[in-house]
Amino acid sequence: MEFRNLGRSGLRVSTVGLGCNNFGAKLDEAGTGAVVHAAIDAGIALFDTADMYGGRGGSETHMGAVLGARRKDIVLASKFGMNMDDAGKKRGGSRWWIMQAIEDSLRRLRTDWLDLYQLHQPDPLTPIDETLRALEDLVTSGKVRYIGCSNLPAWQMVEAHFAAELANIGGFVSAQEEYNLLNRAIETDVLPVARRNGFGLLPYFPLASGLLTGKYKRDAMPDGARLTTTPKFANRAYVTDANWDKVEALDAYAKSHGHTLLELAFGWLLAEPAVASVIAGATRPEQIASNVSAAGWTLSAEEKAEVDALVGTN
Repeated sequence: MEFRNLGRSGLRVSTVGLGCNNFGAKLDEAGTGAVVHAAIDAGIALFDTADMYGGRGGSETHMGAVLGARRKDIVLASKFGMNMDDAGKKRGGSRWWIMQAIEDSLRRLRTDWLDLYQLHQPDPLTPIDETLRALEDLVTSGKVRYIGCSNLPAWQMVEAHFAAELANIGGFVSAQEEYNLLNRAIETDVLPVARRNGFGLLPYFPLASGLLTGKYKRDAMPDGARLTTTPKFANRAYVTDANWDKVEALDAYAKSHGHTLLELAFGWLLAEPAVASVIAGATRPEQIASNVSAAGWTLSAEEKAEVDALVGTN
């Protein structure tokens, strides 16, 4: 397994990370344990969860139950900011909520610290410097090692970067964004900001909700597939004739180079220097092995350009 620095920080993360959103939702504690330990055994060192995954706390609870002594061997990341109650009070990036949210996450995860703590989404009601100062206090206290952001627009990433510099405090070292061969929207602004200001990029949905796994065909969607059974994914913009054309062209390209579509999806992302780790979920240990193996194709600059030409921009 290859390791890279997370942005401008000294934190080293595996180039394949495990997205933990299935824990507490699709997977019970036993299923979570099987996937978590398979990932650690395979060399995955970055585990990304969130307080709201698994039905408000389920993912963190299951992870806390199964990690045990192996907690110290991984980079454990979680996120805060989305609704944790029906009233909408327990959410956002205020100091009031951050100080509660970290204690809740640490308790569920059965750990004394988080290696990476991330603002899950923008909070238009809280000044970004309030969020950053609260997170800095968590770093000073030892409860958090590094801080990052997720789903922030480019302008707010820049605002956060300079707010931290002006306050002479540590800022966000990472940014999680949706990014894959079929969704390259961040290349217009978020990616240049990440490159310029040292944000380590952590792409999620790297396989376009399954469309880039090679399992799906234009006229034959497998039973039980996320894109078939889950409306919020089936209704995304991925399943279009234009994207099927791209998937078929990418699949043919990968095969002509002795690789799979899955390997191309990972290899293309990892050809971007700003990408620190590709966050991919799994519900079975076999998927862990496939994801780790897929990261083995190192695309040349020529191959990267050829693939870019195949999919164009969007």
